[in-house]
Amino acid sequence: MSSLERRTALLRARTRATVNTADRSWPGRLAGDLRELDANWRESAEVCADAAWTARATGHSVLGLLSPDRVTDGGLDPVTAQTFRHLYLSALRYDFRCSSIQALVEQLPQPARKDLDCYSRALCAFALLGRSRPEGLDLMDEVLDEAGTHAKTLHVLLHGLWLGQDLDQGPSRLLALSARPPFDTGTDPIVLFRRAGALRRLGRYDEALAAIDTAMELLPPGDIAVHADLVRERSLITTAGDLHQLISQQILC
Repeated sequence: MSSLERRTALLRARTRATVNTADRSWPGRLAGDLRELDANWRESAEVCADAAWTARATGHSVLGLLSPDRVTDGGLDPVTAQTFRHLYLSALRYDFRCSSIQALVEQLPQPARKDLDCYSRALCAFALLGRSRPEGLDLMDEVLDEAGTHAKTLHVLLHGLWLGQDLDQGPSRLLALSARPPFDTGTDPIVLFRRAGALRRLGRYDEALAAIDTAMELLPPGDIAVHADLVRERSLITTAGDLHQLISQQILC
């Protein structure tokens, strides 16, 4: 199978999974499609992250379709286990359930915990970073060494840095990560959204405002939920900037 044929097959698998997320059998069907392709962790992450997001957006979260016991079943074949793990952990991430991510990983059989793929370890790092746990930074560095330019994995880490409010040099680390390939093109609205938040926290309000305005221009039409997040961030930036200016004027007086 050529690389183009493989990409087409993966797209078909994702489409089959998300065409009707009300059908409770779609996670198993997706696992079957990925098993037939012997999908590696990168391919599985690409498909499962998008599928979990689409299911959540349509009111049929994977969390209501798969049980933790099913996800941690030691008798699953490797690709199915990987598929269910990627789907479930991604859904927990989208709901900001950091403690639940750690709890689920701790329930995995020992061999699975020992040999977690890079994307799953990124989700573990997200759970730690999101709670401002310093060990999350060490795990993030380990993941970065293996992830390369895999965008889905880097997005998970970026999300964790954005969520963690008390991480050592958190905003600066986020800016550094957001400047790595493939994010260095400056065309990803979610990356720009997270950059804007980091710039705001660093007091670089003009840069933050420019980043969030660019993100709003690049956001696909009709993405109401994400647009609301961007509008909220813009309001935070302008308010923080106004307060900073007011305080500066009072000091000068």
